[in-house]
Amino acid sequence: MVARLVSPAVLGIETSTVQVEVDLRAGLPSFAIVGLADVAVQEARERVRSGLANQAFTVPPRRIVANLAPADLRKAGPQYDLPIALAILVASGQVPPSALAGVGAVGELALDGTLRPVPGALAMAEHAARRGWRRLVVPAANAGEAGLVPGVEVLGAASLRAAADQLEGRVAPSVPRVDAAALLAAAGASPGPDMAEVRGQATARRALEVAAAGGHSLLMTGPPGAGKTMLARRMPGIMPPLTLDEAIAVTRIHSVAGLIDPASPLVVRRPFRAPHHTVSAPGLVGGGRVPRPGEVSLAHHGVLFLDEVCAFAPSALDALRQPLEEGAIDVTRSMTSARFPARPLLVCAGNPCPCGFDGDPVRRCVCPPGRAEAYRARLSGPVADRIDLHVDVPRLPRDELMGRGAAEDSATVRNRVAEARDRAAARGQARPNAELGPAAAREAAALDRPATLLLGRAVDRLGMSARAHDRVLRVARSVADLEGSDAVRAEHVAEAIGYRATTGAGSAAA
Repeated sequence: MVARLVSPAVLGIETSTVQVEVDLRAGLPSFAIVGLADVAVQEARERVRSGLANQAFTVPPRRIVANLAPADLRKAGPQYDLPIALAILVASGQVPPSALAGVGAVGELALDGTLRPVPGALAMAEHAARRGWRRLVVPAANAGEAGLVPGVEVLGAASLRAAADQLEGRVAPSVPRVDAAALLAAAGASPGPDMAEVRGQATARRALEVAAAGGHSLLMTGPPGAGKTMLARRMPGIMPPLTLDEAIAVTRIHSVAGLIDPASPLVVRRPFRAPHHTVSAPGLVGGGRVPRPGEVSLAHHGVLFLDEVCAFAPSALDALRQPLEEGAIDVTRSMTSARFPARPLLVCAGNPCPCGFDGDPVRRCVCPPGRAEAYRARLSGPVADRIDLHVDVPRLPRDELMGRGAAEDSATVRNRVAEARDRAAARGQARPNAELGPAAAREAAALDRPATLLLGRAVDRLGMSARAHDRVLRVARSVADLEGSDAVRAEHVAEAIGYRATTGAGSAAA
């Protein structure tokens, strides 16, 4: 007898259907898995045997063949343990065939038959809903995130026995009901480090506000201890809260990466990712034998912070070109390819030289001649040209460092940022200013004659590329939105130009 059920496969964040077929034949007892299965799938033979025995099921003393179709789709991971075990139970007559009608299953079996969570449960549940599956059986630890998806009945099972009992109707099914909108509303504004704790640095604070209002990338350059990292860590707190669609998109990526906490199935706060400067290019943008999301995708709709940016490997920084430009990263391997969304707000911080004091008015730079230029050149011109805002963060003067003056808190800044984004939405924009195409940017930031003349002089004097010109327009539009202005005037363009004319790392490329 051949027993069948379906199981969702995840490649990147895309999904496909795998038909799990099990055939029991007379012959010497054996267990074979076919269908382009990797080592983890092949090892399911031992996990399934032990799981069946330890859950008081009979291991059929027959020749067992499990086929995972289509045969030309690579199968990876232990997620096929549960569907193979359920198909064996049906093929051996221990569970009626009607129990698997319209059912999909996914889960890793422990040797005692309990179910361990698997990555990608949210994407799998979305696949089940799109395909019209009646039920999807998942490990109990994955039930919360899978329950975010309407349109499919999700059964959370702690063990193989529990899964079989629910499918046969011997026990009431454990169907999680998760209201994503309610979870998001309950989260409220993102708590965390507050802008009120930042002393001085008015220019950098303003740059952070402009970046948050328009979704613009930012590079801060200054000596050690000037407050660059402190400012960057406060960026999520001044960004608007996640929308429901954004929260689901972020959760989907984190689910595929196996980073979801079962107690918090929905990511309700904008992610903040700060990889170490030794990260490899695949670690930053994604990769691996089985493509996995990198830091740039894990920071989707949040903040990707590269501290000491010039200490990163140039190959890793250059790999950011595509995601910065297209908002997605394509990972291609010999037999597979995957596309991951990647629209983080990029914040970089760096020193002007290896010792950190090039140009500092107090401490003398001790780097050999030419070392500072070589250090800054690690951030290549094409990458620096894709960063919208370049700002110097100088050493704090004594009065600001030791003063106790009150500064605006994150909530106040966040309200202005939200109003600026609402103003952009009122123009019919479905995306932040930084993501506008060239034609849309020129239309949204139509300049009057004084602003046009000012921008023209800046193009000649700074040698701006076409990309830099369009980015200045987008930044000027964000500045105007913060000021509550429908028109982009010369003063808005002047501020935007100022963010391309700093003297810090990478400015030569700007």
